[in-house]
Amino acid sequence: MIAWQNLDTLESFKKLQSLKNLVSIKDELSSPTAAERVARYSAPMAGGLTFNYSAKEVSPQILAILQELADEAQLTEKFKELYNGATINTGENRKVLHHLLRGQLGDTVLHEGKDEGAFYQQQLEAINAFVQKVHSGEITNAAGEQFTTVAQIGIGGSDLGPRAMYLALEQWARTQGCLKMKAAFISNVDPDDGAAVVASLDLSHTLFILVSKSGTTQETLANELFVKDFLQKAGLDPARHMVAVTSETSPLANNPAYLASFYIDDFIGGRYSSTSAVGGAVLSLAFGYEVFARFLKGAHAADITACATDITQNPALLDALIGVYERNVQGYPATAILPYSQALSRLPAHLQQADMESNGKQVNRDGQKVDYATGPVIFGEPGTNGQHSFYQLLHQGTDIVPLQFIGFRENQTGCDVIVDGSTSQKKLCANLAAQIMAFACGKDDQNPNKYFPGGRPCSLIHGDKLTPEALGALLAHFENKIMFQGFLWNLNSFDQEGVQLGKLLTKQVLAGETDGALKALSGILGV
Repeated sequence: MIAWQNLDTLESFKKLQSLKNLVSIKDELSSPTAAERVARYSAPMAGGLTFNYSAKEVSPQILAILQELADEAQLTEKFKELYNGATINTGENRKVLHHLLRGQLGDTVLHEGKDEGAFYQQQLEAINAFVQKVHSGEITNAAGEQFTTVAQIGIGGSDLGPRAMYLALEQWARTQGCLKMKAAFISNVDPDDGAAVVASLDLSHTLFILVSKSGTTQETLANELFVKDFLQKAGLDPARHMVAVTSETSPLANNPAYLASFYIDDFIGGRYSSTSAVGGAVLSLAFGYEVFARFLKGAHAADITACATDITQNPALLDALIGVYERNVQGYPATAILPYSQALSRLPAHLQQADMESNGKQVNRDGQKVDYATGPVIFGEPGTNGQHSFYQLLHQGTDIVPLQFIGFRENQTGCDVIVDGSTSQKKLCANLAAQIMAFACGKDDQNPNKYFPGGRPCSLIHGDKLTPEALGALLAHFENKIMFQGFLWNLNSFDQEGVQLGKLLTKQVLAGETDGALKALSGILGV
């Protein structure tokens, strides 16, 4: 029997609270046995990746209590409930099925007689068939010329995840000779965004993907009309240049205004939709369906590891548990995502939405206010750029911010140069290793301005190279980490009422149905 309980009611969490400040990372990584700790505190991940947590504030005693916490909170059992189709999204009374997009983990999931796994597979097959026709020249523009660019119109989860995944594989695909079409993205309702993107495109050879599950997303529909206006002024028929990703019940479904329509349903949240048609259409057009299938394979392999009950064999669960220790026992308010890979430049932005929209809640899944901290603030930037930006605060600021580093031994392009005795890739990796040690161990100095306290907890996800499989595993790792933390905090991580309030007020402003401060503020901005 599954029991949904608040974190502060669990006996193992009460034990964990007694272990505050138990471990000094500075001492651990400065000791003669530090190399053994680095080797020991390491967990294999899918996609050829490894999760190293040797610079985290953990010990055998803390890990034992974290295992007790995972068992008492029934975290893997709750995950099993989720992937077998239970109504986990209590706020909207929905299943949560993004894991089913990349492979079946458990039972066949039915909804009103429909096999959900079969439905998602049908959409993948439809995308594959469409993509092959575009790449072969069977589907062309009105002049019979092949499309060379794909541009996605969407916002939130329809933009952040797919954009991050595209950028992560763009250079890899170019090197591998499988960059079929260049991709662009239009998200912001600010007309300067759309105008800048359109100006960079050869419209006659561009295929646009409109992404809106409801078919009513204000910003996305505004941008669609914005793009259609440019197409028409260029003498082009928008219906020959657009496809839709939507739900089967939306006004965009089976609409002659689009070359094709691909479908998702209400069980796929926007921020978890990169492995659905939302990411699948644009990534398959850009790289070929085979590459997208490899990405799904990596994600599915990571989902399988998330089923393990032993936390040392379940890196997403272990990462989640350590994060809860940092947030709720150590009291750290934020987490930084720091990829030492330019390809992952937009991963922190995607994880901001995935994490903060999921676990930025103050009531539990039954609507009752919780008395403990929930989701941390997420931010980040690729290394080494971040080192010359906000690392000053991370090193010597008054708040301790846990750090999640990501790095690869090889770059994606194989392009490099030796300067001062080492390649740029070696310099990148040297910076990453040095930063972990600097954050963990700090530096003593009689000059207070040059003193570094250390004690900043760090984790490192590392691998040989960022491939489609590795990217899928990395994405699923963080999705599953967020899910497990939501379970621990007893939250509904799969709705986003905070987004809805702003939409409602915006409609009131545009309809002129305002008074007081809202009317005054709108007037200042010329609305």
